[in-house]
Amino acid sequence: MKKMVMLLALSAFVFSAQAQKFSVDKAHSKVGFSVVHLTISDVEGAFKISDATLTATKDDFSDATFELVADVNTVFTDNDRRDTHLKSPDFFDAAKFPTISFVSKSFKKVADRKYKLVGDLTMHGVTKSVTLDGTLNGTTMNKAGKKVAGFKFTGTLNRSAFGVGSMPVAVVGEEIELKANGEFIQN
Repeated sequence: MKKMVMLLALSAFVFSAQAQKFSVDKAHSKVGFSVVHLTISDVEGAFKISDATLTATKDDFSDATFELVADVNTVFTDNDRRDTHLKSPDFFDAAKFPTISFVSKSFKKVADRKYKLVGDLTMHGVTKSVTLDGTLNGTTMNKAGKKVAGFKFTGTLNRSAFGVGSMPVAVVGEEIELKANGEFIQN
């Protein structure tokens, strides 16, 4: 029994030693969104990423896990009045719910550099499972000799499912298009 415990502990150590851990490069990453206004035009915006990590044991990232936290108070739509309104209880209620978080549950390769990312998105105090399309834009080495991986994720979600905004659909659309770009630097 003692040998079995030692073998399991050694296996866990070897597995964790092979895991590649990456941290987000905040200067080259963002979470963007687009929503239809008055049924005729798109309004785009973005949030700054507070923290994000990527962990994988495979070079093609087919077993990757992602975690992300975005700061609701950084919402930017290029209109100060709208940004203030989005932070209010009418929409995100940033004072009560200051972050948006995502924790992946699966990341499956579906084609060359194409993936399906499934995870739990928590926004406005509500957690729902979402599925996003992912693209591995590529990898390179930075000046410090560390591996850098670039990803793009896209998908849609329903804002009312998260309790965000009580505006009628004729004013603000229900469907929110997401577009996230991230550069991750190996630790």
